[in-house]
Amino acid sequence: MNRADGRSADALRPVKITRSVLMHPEGSCLIEMGNTHVLCTATVEDSVPRWMRDSKSGWVTAEYGMLPRSTGDRIQRGRTGGRGMEIQRLIGRALRAITDMDALGERSITIDCDVLQADGGTRCASVTGGFVALVEALDWLRRERKAFNRLPLRDLVAAVSVGVVQGQPLADLCYKEDFEAQVDMNVVATGRGLLVEVQGTAESFPFTRQRHDEMLDLALGGVHQLVQIQREVLGELV
Repeated sequence: MNRADGRSADALRPVKITRSVLMHPEGSCLIEMGNTHVLCTATVEDSVPRWMRDSKSGWVTAEYGMLPRSTGDRIQRGRTGGRGMEIQRLIGRALRAITDMDALGERSITIDCDVLQADGGTRCASVTGGFVALVEALDWLRRERKAFNRLPLRDLVAAVSVGVVQGQPLADLCYKEDFEAQVDMNVVATGRGLLVEVQGTAESFPFTRQRHDEMLDLALGGVHQLVQIQREVLGELV
């Protein structure tokens, strides 16, 4: 099939990550993946959830939301439904998977992902941009608080959507492609290609193991590209 924007099946939309876009948070970035734009901020707090007190371990969590006119119809401000809860848990799991919680110490980092404009793949953009904001916050702790000598990171992490549209596997779906997809999958993986989470759903009919593996390979290729962009943006920090 011919994609609307002329991309090949394995090509990502144009990706741009701008660091330190806000003055107050300990970390921030704006990630643009095509027409999907997400503002990611990181907030450091010198406390952990009650159930983690005296554990000498830290915590990384996330919150996700869409601004009222990030889509064609106005979304009521401040309402987090089941989909939003699912996405913010995904973001938190992804970031905790590559963070050394013991080295972080008894402090929390909250990543807020606010969708400014949505055109598919908002959760994947949030994971990818959320990692950049997290790294900035960890670097702030290292520089300003002397909390550690090296950043407590095990790896990088990014996410990409893939799907089957008109019988063809495609990477990084825009909204139109996602709406038409027979199969939809979101893949979170590390810089070394280790899987953190795979969410795959048949929208109209079941898919084979072979098709699953084709989509997974496509997704891992996309994650590799995103990790390279993260490395360029973050420089010597990673």
